[in-house]
Amino acid sequence: MNYIRVEPDINLIIDPTTSLLAKERDDMIEYSMDSIMEKIDELDEITEDIVNSLAPEKPLLNSYKGREKTSYIAGLYANAFYGIVAGLLIAGLLALILSFILANRGGI
Repeated sequence: MNYIRVEPDINLIIDPTTSLLAKERDDMIEYSMDSIMEKIDELDEITEDIVNSLAPEKPLLNSYKGREKTSYIAGLYANAFYGIVAGLLIAGLLALILSFILANRGGI
C-alpha cells in the first residue's frame, strides 16, 4: 500500500490515490495490492485479446502492426479456393453423368 507520512509524530498518513488523510493504526494489517493489480491488468489484456480474436478486423495482442485484417483476407482466399474446387467437382460429375446418359442412348 502506497502512502505518505504527513506527520510522523502523531502518525498521520495520506493515500495519494484517494487523498484520504487518516491516522495510522498498529492493529491494522497493510498489504500492497500493486502486484495483484498488475496481474489483473495482464489478465484483462489477455481477455481482450481473446474477444478480439473473434472479430477478423481487430488487432491481436502478439501481432505486428498493420495486420488487423489478415485473417479476414485469408478467409476470403480460402473460401474462394474451396468454392472453386467444389464447383469444378460438381461440374465434372455432371459432365460425367451426362456423358454416360448420352452414351447409353446412342447419341455419342
